Amino acid sequence: MPQAPPTAGRFDHLRGALREFPPLLWSFLYFFFLLTGYYVLRPVRDAMGASGDVEAVFPVAMVEWAAARGWALGDLTLQLLFTGTFVMMLLLQPAYGALVSRYPRRVFLPVLYLFFIACLVGFYFLFGQQIPGRGAVFFIWVAVFNLFAVSVFWSFMADIYTDIEARRLYGFIAAGGTIGGFTGPLITRVLVNQIGVPNLLLVSAGLLGLAVFCILRLGRWARLREAERGRSGAEQAMGGSMLAGLRLLKEQPLLQAMAIIMFFGVGVGTLLYNEQAAIAREFFPGDEARTAYYANIDLAINLVTLLVQVFLTRMLLVRFGVAPVLLLPALAILLGFAALTASPLPMLVAFVQIVTRAGEFSLAKPARETIYTRVDREVRYKGKAVIDTAVYRGGDLFFVWTHKLLAAFGSAAVFGVGMLVAGAMTFGAWRLIREQAKLPADPR
Repeated sequence: MPQAPPTAGRFDHLRGALREFPPLLWSFLYFFFLLTGYYVLRPVRDAMGASGDVEAVFPVAMVEWAAARGWALGDLTLQLLFTGTFVMMLLLQPAYGALVSRYPRRVFLPVLYLFFIACLVGFYFLFGQQIPGRGAVFFIWVAVFNLFAVSVFWSFMADIYTDIEARRLYGFIAAGGTIGGFTGPLITRVLVNQIGVPNLLLVSAGLLGLAVFCILRLGRWARLREAERGRSGAEQAMGGSMLAGLRLLKEQPLLQAMAIIMFFGVGVGTLLYNEQAAIAREFFPGDEARTAYYANIDLAINLVTLLVQVFLTRMLLVRFGVAPVLLLPALAILLGFAALTASPLPMLVAFVQIVTRAGEFSLAKPARETIYTRVDREVRYKGKAVIDTAVYRGGDLFFVWTHKLLAAFGSAAVFGVGMLVAGAMTFGAWRLIREQAKLPADPR
């Protein structure tokens, strides 16, 4: 009698989850449309960051002011853009805090995404008119949009699913974002030469509109489930201070552990990415060979991530909980940086990059997000947002300048310091495991 293929059981789990949890499909589609829309924009953002036309990136007055003092803005484009992004994240924290404090979820979620859609329509006119300085504004806005939109997405998921449900379903939901990571760049590649950059922004706006539709459908399900559990406060404004997220980060050891992982995890990625660029320039002097090198890495990251999300994440979280799923990627990164310190070859760099990013997207992030199902809504929306935006971009800013200093001493110095950063991230994972064990199984 022929046996079923070994993958059949995994897909049976997915089919069973869809029957048991109808919102799983809308959650999957929400994340798919959101990240497809973002990845349509990302190549436009990266092109702005790498542009040789300084006046397209920075305002004319800023270019003239720097030129009068003998400063070449083009040599510091990424550092200045990362600095601007971090400052903007800090400035927006009170506005976001006020929004989630004063309005119920059914209002502030659609309003946030509709605001992003309105911004894209505004950029459509900026790019269409070739307004100087559009590059810096767009680069910073895309970074802000990505972090806030994704952070709010996972906060909403924690509203809908319990801890046990999240362990079963978050791998499948995260796969929607991974498929969006495939689809978005493909849309840009196919359409950019036919419709131009300004119209691509409208394509992204349309995808965000579909994400808003998914939010409305999920909102109905969330209200039904909360009524079944006897909860009535979820559809009311949560109140509290607009700066409550910063206070919560200061007071709660759980959020502090999350912040350590975020800050040093970003450091690992930033040091690896920037040094990879230097190594690629040395070993692949031609544009075509260097582009193929990066393309193969991105393809492998997305493929490994998708396979792990669909076939492994659920099993590991349900059977073993968050502890090994948090520690294994951190220890793998630590070993990878140790190997790179001894031998920083391009293929080894590529392998460590694949392990680092695929492990984060498919294992570490879903594991961290399940923990937010076990905390109150203020922590879920306000404290989480501070970590996902301000702490994230603070790490970006600190380590992009750190790499610039370390690069003068060679790759061994960069990866040696990277080992220390990876060790700090591993400590954060261990501390988070201890703190989450103190949480109730389901505070609701």
